[in-house]
Amino acid sequence: MESPEVLVLQASYTNPVHAEAIGFVLNEYAMDAMGGGVPISADTREQLAIELAKRSHAFSVLAFIAGEPVGLVNCFEGFSTFACRPLVNIHDVVVISAFRGLGISQKMLAKVEEIARQRGCCKLTLEVLEGNEVAQGAYRKLGFDNYQLDPAMGRAMFWQKAL
Repeated sequence: MESPEVLVLQASYTNPVHAEAIGFVLNEYAMDAMGGGVPISADTREQLAIELAKRSHAFSVLAFIAGEPVGLVNCFEGFSTFACRPLVNIHDVVVISAFRGLGISQKMLAKVEEIARQRGCCKLTLEVLEGNEVAQGAYRKLGFDNYQLDPAMGRAMFWQKAL
């Protein structure tokens, strides 16, 4: 079977088709076990692109097949003090379950890397769940790995404090 043609593009938060796609795909992710298994609120779905548009350091990449949204990557520019250059943190990587295994995440992440290089970024960062072996494998194929400054100090850990 031939793989379907995948359109990958940087989203325009003011484009109604892109805005709706961002909310739709993020909701699909939220309902997946890897996203916590709980849908996002209707308000979040409707307001997400509007709020992202207010943040000049945010950008998103969408994937479409036959006009239907099938993937999303949300990113935020940060800053590396050690390199004195911007970086891109990849916050969400989503491919709708029916379209997994087609290389869509790799195509979207290649677009993210292209945008990051255009912005003069020194690196890409992301977080991945320990149990998500498939995603880890995909990220490793693209050159991602655990982060550590000194092996004697171990790997960096991602922590949070809810407010």
